[in-house]
Amino acid sequence: MTLSRRKFLGRSLLLGCSAAASPLVTPVTWASMPGENRLVVIILRGAMDGLDIVQPVGDPAFAGYRQKLKTGEAAGAHELDGFFALNAGLGDLMPLWRAGELAFGHAVSTPYRDKRSHFDGQDLLETGSGASDFQFSANQNGWLNRMLTLLPGADIHTAFAVGRERLLLLEGDAPFSAWSPELSFNLSDQAQNLLGMIYQNDPLFKNAITVATEIANEMPEPQMNNARPGSAKILAEFAAQQLNGEARIAAFSIGGWDSHNRQANLIKRQTGTLAEAILALKETLGANWGSTAVVAMTEFGRTVRENGSAGTDHGTGGAMLMAGGALSGAKVHGQWPGLGELDLYQNRDLMPTRDVRANVGWMLRDLFGLSVSDLERVVFPDVTLGDNPRIIA
Repeated sequence: MTLSRRKFLGRSLLLGCSAAASPLVTPVTWASMPGENRLVVIILRGAMDGLDIVQPVGDPAFAGYRQKLKTGEAAGAHELDGFFALNAGLGDLMPLWRAGELAFGHAVSTPYRDKRSHFDGQDLLETGSGASDFQFSANQNGWLNRMLTLLPGADIHTAFAVGRERLLLLEGDAPFSAWSPELSFNLSDQAQNLLGMIYQNDPLFKNAITVATEIANEMPEPQMNNARPGSAKILAEFAAQQLNGEARIAAFSIGGWDSHNRQANLIKRQTGTLAEAILALKETLGANWGSTAVVAMTEFGRTVRENGSAGTDHGTGGAMLMAGGALSGAKVHGQWPGLGELDLYQNRDLMPTRDVRANVGWMLRDLFGLSVSDLERVVFPDVTLGDNPRIIA
């Protein structure tokens, strides 16, 4: 990735001039924008097994594919709608389901096919590319950044990238600043004076220093409580604190979903982390939860059949999770393709029946009033949104 001098300066200032932490950051980002609706995007890195999270127990073929991976009632799954059941590890979210504040999209995917590389799959998910033969290039940008370009008046105050990992989702032409929860915002007087001397004859970058320093001094320190800095709960709480102010968009990532071996143990841990993060968002947002939508997406699904290590391998179709008071109700969205051998993609994977970008696109349209034409032209080029699934109330 190539970075302009301006981008590096703006980001490294808010990272306390830590070259090790900048510029490849961001499990968490947020953006300032008008209106009361809020959006939180969670990238689930490692290819979450949607068939384990939202189990199609009503499909007669499902249990036969997973003898070691217990499913349904035997695994403590919670009934959703008579056909699907929710993994036991997300049981703490069932009150949200009953309140109409939890939903899912099933049999969804990006256009990525067959190669099943985590790196390419995540890059394609975050860039919003429609290329099935995707190859990353340094000048690509993220779909969330492209959405910001449609908002008038966006500047360095509008979007923030937070954390140690890079989040391509927010990369692009729209300006943003970066910060990590483990580091202090504040620049010492000595550091500010040093930067001022270096750039005193460069009006453009001298002004950038002034703006970035003002942002740094205005930002509150996160409340870490007893959680580990950088944990999903802390990222969620800190993002929610910003959403309670001027911010309206937040994004962070949760890694560790690759489940080739002993999937049951891994999913139990990961679902606990995800549930904790979502509930932390709800608690910290308070009344603002009612105008918030959360969407959690992963790069691709996993194989329908379990492997010899009581896990699953890289697949295609999967599931996405939505939560928040802005949702229209408890529903598993999508057209179920079936799990008969002739229904599977390449006789191994869940067949995708909807582009994950289409669901997200309609969420953006209904949350922020963006036009369908702009969404299909700028935010998600090459995608046709199709019918509105009515995810947002």
